[in-house]
Amino acid sequence: MNGVQRAVSSFDEGFSCSQAVLSAFGPQLGLGRESALRVASAFGGGMGRRGETCGAVTGAFMVIGLKCGRTRVDNDEANEKAYSLVSEFVVEFESQHGSIICRELLGCDISTPEGLELAREMNLRTTRCPNFVRDAAEIIEQVLEF
Repeated sequence: MNGVQRAVSSFDEGFSCSQAVLSAFGPQLGLGRESALRVASAFGGGMGRRGETCGAVTGAFMVIGLKCGRTRVDNDEANEKAYSLVSEFVVEFESQHGSIICRELLGCDISTPEGLELAREMNLRTTRCPNFVRDAAEIIEQVLEF
């Protein structure tokens, strides 16, 4: 199973979008699946169900950090590489979906009780979100050359 398939499978199991993306790639970058699931758990639903940056996107940002992030303050090259890859990722994700903001992607604000209820009524977790998870994982494979 490749990273995209692992991400979609994790999401289908019931993990959040951020958990699905990070756990699909984390183990091959030195972060165990359980740790990846824990780290990413607060980022689902657009940062703790705030409707902000899509969890699939934040999961992808964490994967970029795992692969290329700096571990020394004086390593500006690694920092710039990570920022450049984040930018490349965002450009591609936005070209496919028009935004990286959860409430804009879903068409409702899940940070409100009304918006959350609407998202549930419209089955957005099964109709829209799997596309964001799949596409985020595909873009990660592309920009990080997995």
